[in-house]
Amino acid sequence: MARKKRAPHHEEHPDERWLVTFADMLVLLLALFIVLYALGDMDPKKAEPFAQSVRENSGKIFGGGTSIAATGGQADTSELKQQPPSPSLQAALVSTPATAEEVEKETSDLEQLKSQIDSAAADDGLSSKVETEVTQDGLHVKLKSDDLLFDSGSAELKSRSDRIIRRISQLLRLRSTHAIRVSGHTDSVPVGGRYPTNWELSTARASAVVRAMTRHRVSPARMEAAGRAHLAPVASNSTDRGRSMNRRVEILIPRQKVPTAESSNASQ
Repeated sequence: MARKKRAPHHEEHPDERWLVTFADMLVLLLALFIVLYALGDMDPKKAEPFAQSVRENSGKIFGGGTSIAATGGQADTSELKQQPPSPSLQAALVSTPATAEEVEKETSDLEQLKSQIDSAAADDGLSSKVETEVTQDGLHVKLKSDDLLFDSGSAELKSRSDRIIRRISQLLRLRSTHAIRVSGHTDSVPVGGRYPTNWELSTARASAVVRAMTRHRVSPARMEAAGRAHLAPVASNSTDRGRSMNRRVEILIPRQKVPTAESSNASQ
């Protein structure tokens, strides 16, 4: 009987399958280098229409758009588009040499803002809780914490504070070129619970006021928040009255105009 021929046997080499993955990776790297080369050699005039198209259609291509609102931002930007762009904090903090007339003009503007904040506080019956002063540093606005901003040991703003913060925010929006420094201050009594020390408490309180002012459409780019704990008292911490005065949040609108040597000599 004739013996049947067997089909040739081909051995498999499973250890060589990595070549497929390696080849795919090489193709992707080649594509990446081609794209990078094309971008580096692209005419800027031709690149701008492409970039503009990406900006305009990114919201249509990628879903979402509510993440900012979910973290405390403002979902409706129609009012923000109507506002003039605000400078960055770094630009707003820059002081420029000025003539005596320019320094006097800025002082007059700060005095006017002081008067407007005083009037707003008086209208709300908060004259004893809101103090303002124009100094060589700028306009200081002191908001006492007790019975206005926070409960003891808390950094959550009381509902009573919203109206005066809103009115101050409205006035500060009109001075869009000035920076805004918000600092929290406490008394020297140790705190416990959520905040280990007065450092954390004072910083959280300053941040709470900044967030409130942001909700009232003051540009976040203009503001900074800091905590000073009990290290910058305005009264003695040895009495109840002094400790009450030290528990405060201060808003500073720094000067942007500094007198030159010539203007200082001329004014003397």
